[in-house]
Amino acid sequence: MSDVQIRCRRNGPLLVTGPITLVDHEGNPFPINPESKNVALCRCGATKNRPFCDGAHNGCNFMAEDLAPTPAE
Repeated sequence: MSDVQIRCRRNGPLLVTGPITLVDHEGNPFPINPESKNVALCRCGATKNRPFCDGAHNGCNFMAEDLAPTPAE
């Protein structure tokens, strides 16, 4: 299993935990603090620090409560 986990935060960002490299559409890496355990990626589109979350979802009424499907019994 992968050492990376991506969690959908309720009404918030995608929280990536684990060692990652994030690159732009030209293949250039975004600087990520190697000591940081988490990276929050924006889902609302209102951040001023794309692609990273800056908390703007709190002021733009972003709503997302994505849940994984439950297994059929």
